[in-house]
Amino acid sequence: MTAIPYYLGAPLWAVNEWKGEFYTQKAKPAEFLQQYAQFFNAVEGNTTFYATPSEAMVARWLASTPETFRFSFKFPRVITHEYKLQGVAAETKAFLERMQPLGQRLNGFLIQLPASFTPSMLNALDEFIQSLPPIYQYAVEVRHPAFFTDTATRQHYNELLRSLKVDRVIFDSRPVHSAPAIDESTKEAQRKKPRLPVQLDTTAQAPMLRYIGHPVLEENQKFLEPWVAQTARWLEAGMKPYIYLHTPSNIQVPVLARQFHALLQKRVTGLPDLPAFPCE
Repeated sequence: MTAIPYYLGAPLWAVNEWKGEFYTQKAKPAEFLQQYAQFFNAVEGNTTFYATPSEAMVARWLASTPETFRFSFKFPRVITHEYKLQGVAAETKAFLERMQPLGQRLNGFLIQLPASFTPSMLNALDEFIQSLPPIYQYAVEVRHPAFFTDTATRQHYNELLRSLKVDRVIFDSRPVHSAPAIDESTKEAQRKKPRLPVQLDTTAQAPMLRYIGHPVLEENQKFLEPWVAQTARWLEAGMKPYIYLHTPSNIQVPVLARQFHALLQKRVTGLPDLPAFPCE
């Protein structure tokens, strides 16, 4: 099977409701990641934001995925949210040492910063990234509105990321916020996902899109079309983007991924098909 030239993934692999729909009917939780990696070639992996995994868990993740697979693990929240990247050398070292057995699968670490991380703290971001091992790729997500609405701040931030060869995460929550709050998971997603301007600022070679989809699959088409066009442009420019698709419950993500890729195949000549779902 020819590999696709970009990374396509979900926010997580531990979705019990995928059994029989995406995973095989009898899949055990310990088999989820291996089956996930048969179809997707990347995952966001929010798990590390809340807790650093055990050595045994890291070893299991390594054994469950091919070398070409990528984890975009978030730095722990104690580093990004509690200490806002300052005075965290020991915590960062411990985290990276624990994750290190995964090797190149770690390309795409995600530094997600809270809305309370303001433009005046950019020096801390600069110092933090410079302290990280240069063997990995990194991407940064900011949520303070000034990074989007203040022209000088946006320009300064983008220039900093370019100088560090770090990607700026592009976050699109418009689809989920356009939905009626028809169920609990949509209400919760609307409560938790910030509404920020969507900007196409690319600062390195692996742009990362986090797309928070509409709960009704068909409603995503009009939101996906521009991202499909943009992904085609990134591929033409020789970049290798990460496309992470969410839905409020995440149950529909595998089908949404197929929808996205099918649209991309209409624009990119010779783009290979995605593999079959493990349950197929």
